Amino acid sequence: MNDTEPNNSVSVNILIDECVKASRLLGGDQSLVLHGGGNTSVKAPFLDITGAVIDALYVKGSGWDLASIEAPGFAPLPLQRMHALLELEQLSDTDMMRELSAARLDPVAPQPSVEALLHAYLPHQSVLHSHADLILTLTNLRDGDSQVREVFGDRVIYVPYVMPGFDLAREVKRRWETEGDSSIIGMVLMNHGLFTFAETAETAYANHIGLIGEVETYLASVPASERETAAAVPHICAAELAKLRHQLSEVAGRPMILSRDTSPETLSFVGRNDLTDLAGRGPVTPDHVIRTKRTPMIGQDISAYVNDYREYFDKNKDRTASPVTMLDPAPRVVLDPSIGMLTAGIQAKDAAIANDIYHHTMAVISTCEDRLGGWVPLSANHLFDVEYWDLEQAKLRLSGPPPSMAGQIGVVTGSASGIGKACAAALLDRGAAVIGMDIADNVEMAFDGPAWCGIKVDITDADAHREALATGINRFGGVDIVVMAAGIFGASTPIGDLEADDWRRVMSVNVDAVAETLRQLHPILALSPVGGRVAMIGSKNVSAPGAGAAAYSASKAALTQLARVAAIEWAADGIRVNTVHPDAVFDTGLWTDDLLASRAEKYGLTVDGYKRRNLLQTEVTAAVVGEAVALLCGDSFAATTGAQIPIDGGNERTI
Repeated sequence: MNDTEPNNSVSVNILIDECVKASRLLGGDQSLVLHGGGNTSVKAPFLDITGAVIDALYVKGSGWDLASIEAPGFAPLPLQRMHALLELEQLSDTDMMRELSAARLDPVAPQPSVEALLHAYLPHQSVLHSHADLILTLTNLRDGDSQVREVFGDRVIYVPYVMPGFDLAREVKRRWETEGDSSIIGMVLMNHGLFTFAETAETAYANHIGLIGEVETYLASVPASERETAAAVPHICAAELAKLRHQLSEVAGRPMILSRDTSPETLSFVGRNDLTDLAGRGPVTPDHVIRTKRTPMIGQDISAYVNDYREYFDKNKDRTASPVTMLDPAPRVVLDPSIGMLTAGIQAKDAAIANDIYHHTMAVISTCEDRLGGWVPLSANHLFDVEYWDLEQAKLRLSGPPPSMAGQIGVVTGSASGIGKACAAALLDRGAAVIGMDIADNVEMAFDGPAWCGIKVDITDADAHREALATGINRFGGVDIVVMAAGIFGASTPIGDLEADDWRRVMSVNVDAVAETLRQLHPILALSPVGGRVAMIGSKNVSAPGAGAAAYSASKAALTQLARVAAIEWAADGIRVNTVHPDAVFDTGLWTDDLLASRAEKYGLTVDGYKRRNLLQTEVTAAVVGEAVALLCGDSFAATTGAQIPIDGGNERTI
């Protein structure tokens, strides 16, 4: 090593850390960056293995989110090579990304941003790019160019919309060569976003926030039109929502999550008299089209929406250099005054992303139309270029194929602990969205993420249970899977000493509530786009009861009979109903360490030996039961209904 290497290494780390900090500040503000949008970079030396120092660009890599990016999320590229590529007159997207990938100074670094050449060209050490709502507001107007100039004057360079990538980088290069000087602190890309730059990331960020603040000040001086307040939340029954999800899933060719939004700002927007016109013009930036489609569906006529999408595709498909296959034509956003807003996605997170994006879209549209003289987004052909741009589609392919239960929705009772929680975890692991119900306080926080909807409810209260199911169906759009895991054991007492209230309480939870749940969910399950699936959590006590467990054993036997009748009655609706019979599942709230120790001592066994007191000498855990239930509700058992499956390690009494 030479004497300069340690200092260079420290310098590089400081520069990258500063870029990470500024990137996270941008990414942490959804009014600036939404779900993977935006990009940042810093120019710093790269030390190769021979000790040579290479002038490099560290640019955000694809697949990294600015809100959480870390130093490994930046791809190092040789600046000399980037500048050489910019001297070319033409470079296809495919060749550009191949060159960028091959040029990486670290082969394990992520694929560089499509904007890497633009970042490389700008003669500043730190560069930040966002899709700030306020900037997009100014650039989606009839006279957007003049309004941008009115606000910023000569401190920014104005670039008309150009497809991101090589062509945009070349356009920026041309404009900078004639307009760039030391007084320029930013660039406004029409219908696209804002670039700011400086010798430090801190200054580039200050410039970014400063320019956006000037737009905010400008808008504050523009009077707003009077608008009606939001209407009351419209009512839609669960079956109507499930039917719409079924139709949308058929068009998409796979089950979809369909999440409902009735916030005041949403109801105000969908209640506009000019809704169809405004929402039908397009998104605020082409980057959003892969998440929201070009336009939302207004109302509930899916056939009309699909026909419009096919016309849009047929009209523009010859714009691409190579043949393209039409994407599924299902809407990702539905606006309807009688519903509110629905957002659709292959998984719950996708529906949530579409919701976030369209909330910002509604705000921008309303400001443009009501305060600034007219909302004018990009034309359909430009949007098609991005929607069917292979580099944009690659973003969606980065995560690989969706999980096996993506788009499916489960209801799991008793999901705050034990077998119910394990069943919910197994469904979530396979990509399903889960409505979890339990009387315990911790059910709401049992899992994290957009695919979990935990609801505290007493399932023996039919009205409260109905309301909880409606809440869950509004969140995800329907139900495909039901796991009835809630249950109680009751007092362990001989029949002669059994209290009527104890008997009734066990039956109320273990049987009555299940029957009521099935009654409420049957029409929803019948509308499942994949066919409904029900799993009952029975017990070994059905076939091998024990003394002192009359109420529990009888309730589980009744539950099993209920499942058998449901399997017979519901087969015509494509709903399959099966039962699992666990035994000796000791990692639940029913079993304490002291109780396990005392029972093991009674049989002259160690605790571990007592847990494995079955033919296979294996421990039956809640997770084992959960995995079996998830498998039973999956496609592997598509031809099975009315089955009873023991999960007990083998029991001589039941065999």
